[in-house]
Amino acid sequence: MTNNQNSTYHTPPYLTIGDTVAITCPAKKLPRDILDAVKLLESWGLNVVLGETVKASWHQFAGTDELRTSDMQRFLDDPNIKAIFAARGGYGTIRIIDRIDFSNFKKHPKWIIGFSDITVLHSHIQAVYKTESIHGQMPLTIADGSSVSLETLRKALFNEALDYKYTSAIKNRSGEANAVLIGGNLTLLVMMAGSVSEQDYAGKILFLEDVGEYLYSLDRMMWNLKRSGKLTNLKGLIVGSFTEMKDNDIPFGQTAEQIIMEHVNEFDFPVCFNFPAGHINDNQALIFGRKVNMLVEEENVSLTYSESQH
Repeated sequence: MTNNQNSTYHTPPYLTIGDTVAITCPAKKLPRDILDAVKLLESWGLNVVLGETVKASWHQFAGTDELRTSDMQRFLDDPNIKAIFAARGGYGTIRIIDRIDFSNFKKHPKWIIGFSDITVLHSHIQAVYKTESIHGQMPLTIADGSSVSLETLRKALFNEALDYKYTSAIKNRSGEANAVLIGGNLTLLVMMAGSVSEQDYAGKILFLEDVGEYLYSLDRMMWNLKRSGKLTNLKGLIVGSFTEMKDNDIPFGQTAEQIIMEHVNEFDFPVCFNFPAGHINDNQALIFGRKVNMLVEEENVSLTYSESQH
């Protein structure tokens, strides 16, 4: 286990050609096969092992809680498995997080990859084990994933340089920050509140995204973050995609971005919008638990990862 020289978080060993990786479903069941994802990973020189949950079904879940737990446990404990991909999100990871024994993971960390409901795993292993993980495309989303998003995932896994530059269609709040990046799906982060899986937000750069939520619910969740002090000492805020947002018969009156900005208006940390990550085809990979430099201008944004240990 190696410590990243720029933070107190542990960096799992990077992948090399010939490594074996696993795909498991800790949440919702798969609606179709994921052969395209297997082919992509194999094209990167990886061997792919599929968990029992990939074909399992129990109500809306990829098998019972017991099966999803044992599948994840098997791959966490197997020294031959160098990374674990969550096949999809949906709902269900919170049902098994407390059943999983992370003692082997603590001694021998490995990359865990996913987004959306997999925020539960990201938050837990950063809060409890101070270990980096990857927020990025999952096997179910790989078929529709942009070539850029898939390439950022490969770079993250194989320790190649990751940096981002883009122009936001929404006015940002300018500034610069250098801090550890945490975050994920807003709904799931709020669901972690008060549990062992809740992270310390102070001094961090926070990334947020969500999908299919009502605008008033987004406002309510932002109030939760604000009233619990999680926004007070942030170093920066990265707002990803808020897609398929819903409204009531009587409109809420603000966009997702306007709601978020209203809650952070009183603070002075940089805020950028339209970051290419979340429930979109161009869901570019982010390494959580690693220090990043965030440079935000009114329209232009750059994010550069600090050099990691090999």
